[in-house]
Amino acid sequence: MGKLAIDDEVLAEVAAAARARGVSSESLARELLLEGLHGSKSKESLRRLMESIASMTPRDVEQTDSVDLLREDRDR
Repeated sequence: MGKLAIDDEVLAEVAAAARARGVSSESLARELLLEGLHGSKSKESLRRLMESIASMTPRDVEQTDSVDLLREDRDR
């Protein structure tokens, strides 16, 4: 298919976001365009987003249960 004329600033933002997610700029741009057209995220894109967020959590660091943090705040 044809090419789109997109500002260099926008392309740089897409490239930075793609690097942060560990995907190609083209696949992220495609996903963003489809989300914009359809108005909501597909189950597959939500799953990928959740996986990318989960991958930010270090595996070798013990995590504190959120229930304990909430209890601690309420006890103050």
